[in-house]
Amino acid sequence: MTVIAIPKILQDKLTPEGAEALVEIINKADEKAKENIVEMVEEKFEKRLAQVEARIIKWMFIFWVGQISVLTGILFAFFRK
Repeated sequence: MTVIAIPKILQDKLTPEGAEALVEIINKADEKAKENIVEMVEEKFEKRLAQVEARIIKWMFIFWVGQISVLTGILFAFFRK
């Protein structure tokens, strides 16, 4: 938690209770902003992770199709002779 120093003149105008309430409001706003940032970064990470997963599945499928094609060609050539 951050420490907020309230200037003496502001404390005199607000009274100690008012200054304490102001600090609480600022701290709550700061915590809410941090939570929003964490949620936003989490959503971006999940989206990027899903994109990477889709690309991996695509390339894995292409790899296996290629492997099956090569194996079929080798078996065809072997049994033809």
